[in-house]
Amino acid sequence: MRYRTMGAGALRVGAVGLGCMPMSWGYTTPGRHGDAALRAVHAALDEGCSLLDTADMYGPFTNELLLGRVLKERRADAFVAAKCGLVVGEQHIVANGRPEYVRRACDASLRRLRTDVIDLYQLHRVDPEVPVEETWGAMAELVRAGKVRALGLCAVTARGGPGASAAQGYGPALGALSRVQQVFPVSAVQAELSVWSTAARAELLPWCETRGIGFLAAMPLGSGFLTGTLVPGGGFEPADLRARHPRFTAEMMAANQPVVAGLRRVAARHAGATPAQVALAWLLAQGPGVIALPGTRREHWARENAGAAGLDLTEEDLAEIEALPPARESWE
Repeated sequence: MRYRTMGAGALRVGAVGLGCMPMSWGYTTPGRHGDAALRAVHAALDEGCSLLDTADMYGPFTNELLLGRVLKERRADAFVAAKCGLVVGEQHIVANGRPEYVRRACDASLRRLRTDVIDLYQLHRVDPEVPVEETWGAMAELVRAGKVRALGLCAVTARGGPGASAAQGYGPALGALSRVQQVFPVSAVQAELSVWSTAARAELLPWCETRGIGFLAAMPLGSGFLTGTLVPGGGFEPADLRARHPRFTAEMMAANQPVVAGLRRVAARHAGATPAQVALAWLLAQGPGVIALPGTRREHWARENAGAAGLDLTEEDLAEIEALPPARESWE
């Protein structure tokens, strides 16, 4: 397993981590895959994928409770990255950056995770009603109190969600990052980056690289599409967000098959490699501070994803991947 350092204090983690969201939020009914998810987390840790990325809103709360069961036994093996800043209501999700909320949220996460300290505490979204410096100042107080070791921020595009085009950019996120950097060091930035979603490479990734800040690549497998295991028109569970995502209509999944076909061609040149491993290896080649956060709730995929850290792509491989057509969405 290759390792990466990021941000203040040179935090050292595996180049491939584990995005825990799919275990209880966005892709499945909360609690449905609990035992399988536990096995997946243990498998990731066994393979050296030490960074476990979660948030209080996943579930909500059930994701942290699940990880707490693992951390009770294996805290020394894990690098815990948690998030605050989004609150789930009955029919809505709202940002909350009030300092008093941040303090309460951190204490609650510590209890659910069964740990005394969170290694990386991330602001999930900036609250437009609260100056980001106030929110970040409250998070910095948690570091000084010994409850948190480092701080990170989740960057979104101007459209506010994953899959936005490079033209829409990360300008607002970069502005927030520059402001909070004056208050307390940013150790990591998390944003979507994958073979079929490369907008972060234009400005956001270079901003991190020039400052020695780690980049946590969310959705590095295109929400499962780049694994080549999804069938166009195959359908999704009712709770699965992909059932309503413009890239996952049957039409668009069929139109984007050339992307998967290209990954398969590259994988065929490396004995035993899979399209998913090629997609992750491409991501790790984007810079020394990039850490991939593939999400899964199955042990098999957790072990396969970990293997990407040992896959070295050639210049020919990288050039072929760069030449793949960009992903299309149903509104294009």
